[in-house]
Amino acid sequence: MTNPLLAEWTGPHEMPPFAQIRDDQFAQAVEAGLAEARANIAAIAEDQAAPTFANTIEALELADAKLGRVLSVFYNLSGADSTPAREALSRDFSPLLSAYSSEVSMNAALFARIETLWEQRDTLDLTDEQQRLLFITRRGFVRQGAQLEGFARDRLASVKARLAVLGTQFSQNLLADERGWSMRLDEADLGGLP
Repeated sequence: MTNPLLAEWTGPHEMPPFAQIRDDQFAQAVEAGLAEARANIAAIAEDQAAPTFANTIEALELADAKLGRVLSVFYNLSGADSTPAREALSRDFSPLLSAYSSEVSMNAALFARIETLWEQRDTLDLTDEQQRLLFITRRGFVRQGAQLEGFARDRLASVKARLAVLGTQFSQNLLADERGWSMRLDEADLGGLP
């Protein structure tokens, strides 16, 4: 059977087929999404053509579309109906996604293409929207360590990985705490309510 997370969604408004999706399908779908995203990022970074808005910024926006689609379903299901299996998957995905994020944001060849566009922005005849996306993309890369080198780059990647794990753990601790919460009311507490 084909993994419905990886198939084209043909329902109304391209909604995911939630009735066909099982928790055991997410790991395969995330792996496939990561593999496709990494291949797309490598293709952008290694492109021998001069950087353009289309072959760099637009391509970057679409590079992890499959992964994003899979994760949007996963996190929506996890948020609406958290289960021990989904919590375990979230813990498994966290370091993988952090590593992928660091790979992208610290990819020197990819950032060089973005930086070239940034330096040429006044001559590129970009629309206001394209200028804004270029600005946001470059700023995101800089903030995520694209200009760091050596130990500083490695340290930031390590810190981001640890924060991803701790963030997931904290969210799951909150959820577990909320599951155990209750408020006992008696008749006197309900006095005056219709």
